[in-house]
Amino acid sequence: ANPLLPLPVLQAAHCQMIKDLSACLLGQNLRVDCRYENKTDNPLTYEFSVTKDNRKHVIHSTISVSENIYRSRANVTMHKNLVCLHLQSFTTSDEGIYMCELRATNDYTGNQIKNITVIKDKLEKCAGFSLLIQNTSWLLLLLLSLPLLQAVDFVSL
Repeated sequence: ANPLLPLPVLQAAHCQMIKDLSACLLGQNLRVDCRYENKTDNPLTYEFSVTKDNRKHVIHSTISVSENIYRSRANVTMHKNLVCLHLQSFTTSDEGIYMCELRATNDYTGNQIKNITVIKDKLEKCAGFSLLIQNTSWLLLLLLSLPLLQAVDFVSL
């Protein structure tokens, strides 16, 4: 641990773990982004659920068991400071209050929970960058073409 950081501050700062929860449509798929601030290197567990008609349905989770109807349609990707739920073939019957819950191992400041109401007609389309995250081959192409772009710059000088 860094001796310069007073521990109580670190403990209090844990409360700010989830910063932002947003949802968007990527074609027919719903994407829910749960952004968090990394306060610890401890393993992170998560749970995505939806509440509709006052009933909570677990979509994808490492904390509890997800429901069968969602299991084949949902997957989660984790990037730096982002846990991302992808739900395929999103329809109006999937509308509801989506919840992201994060827990860091050995973090005793309680669970981190944030909600967002998801209604199909009100969803924005996902920004272009998200396509790159989902489609790794694009990212690979981009990375492979970077040296070429630099070479072209070099020639034009």
